Amino acid sequence: MFITKIKLGFLFCNSYAISYMKYQQSSLKSLTKGCCWVIGLTIIYVFTLSKTKTSFEVYSSLPFFIVFYFFFFTIGDPGVIPLSRKWLLGKAQRAILFPLLLLCLYAIYLVINGQNPFDNLLALFPFFLFFPVLAFSSSRNLDKINWFDFFVFTLFLLPTTLINIQPKGELPFHGDSFDSIYRISIMLVAVFAFGVVRKIDDIGFYPEVNFNKLWTAVWVWLAFYAFVLAIGLSVDFVRIVGHKDNIAELSGKILFALITGFLHTAVFEELFFRGLLQNILAKRIAQGKSFKVFLFVAFAILFPLALVVGYTLKGGMQWFPALVTLLIFAAAWSIETRSFAGMGVYTSLAITSILFGLVHYHAGSIVYIGFACIAGWGYGYVYIKTKNVFYSALTHALVNASALIFGLSLVK
Repeated sequence: MFITKIKLGFLFCNSYAISYMKYQQSSLKSLTKGCCWVIGLTIIYVFTLSKTKTSFEVYSSLPFFIVFYFFFFTIGDPGVIPLSRKWLLGKAQRAILFPLLLLCLYAIYLVINGQNPFDNLLALFPFFLFFPVLAFSSSRNLDKINWFDFFVFTLFLLPTTLINIQPKGELPFHGDSFDSIYRISIMLVAVFAFGVVRKIDDIGFYPEVNFNKLWTAVWVWLAFYAFVLAIGLSVDFVRIVGHKDNIAELSGKILFALITGFLHTAVFEELFFRGLLQNILAKRIAQGKSFKVFLFVAFAILFPLALVVGYTLKGGMQWFPALVTLLIFAAAWSIETRSFAGMGVYTSLAITSILFGLVHYHAGSIVYIGFACIAGWGYGYVYIKTKNVFYSALTHALVNASALIFGLSLVK
């Protein structure tokens, strides 16, 4: 009996050791992949800017570029998140160290470039970094998605997008080619707060190479833009202007537009609209007994809002945003009632799609807003199928670069 217990204990320890080794190997593999992505992007960064920027601008920003994009490519990786959670286990106060590190790096970067890191609105930046982390660190009800999660999401997102903090710490500093330390920091804190501290597992903020998922991102883009061309040409929203550059120049411009569009706009919007809002909204609906209440209430709010948006802008087709809203909610209702996916998946997709389109009110184009709602459905669908923000961001970047790719002019 005693020998049997010893054997069982040995087997248990051996099993634990093997699991721990696999866990360590997974984390090391994820960190190594992150380094590879950073090296590739760094080469592109130096190569594309060395001819247009001074050596000081490029190389003084390079260490910050490498550090921030290393976090960018690793913090949301499934192999790294458990390591981060283990580091925080039982020591919640450690959570503030990550936003503190980002704040220090941002301040140093501004000082190097002759800026006061706490001048005027810059003094709000620490709040943006610390608020979501402290909010979730102090919360004890983390078993299910609740309205506190939406409160934190809203109170974090709105100020960071509505308040124009300058300088944003562009990379390089005197330019806006790749991204800004401000925007990267906001994304990193969002992933850290919701993914590591709040323990939402499937945000999907990490790079991967999967050809099936890649094809999903590409065919959704092609299908959407075929629709845009069919409708846009008929209402004079899209005009074909062609290309003036040779193939080599055009290819370089397209590649640069895709990379910068992906990093500068697409990933940011897809993280917040798909990886966070659509994700936690779907989970919240699934916790209830029916999707219908959420669908009806959202439609009752968003349909009149779409009417207001359409009829407060100049131009024809004022009804277009409201029609798109009606069709998207009808599609969500049809899919939900047929149980093609988990309850709430397409209700959350419909809600975030319309919200995504309506926030483009600043574009001042009725047709553009309607198409943005439809594009939001496409991006959200890619996210549902891939569970990865980077693929929906790829579709987003392709859509944004389509005018350049196809030689078009959008009449907003």
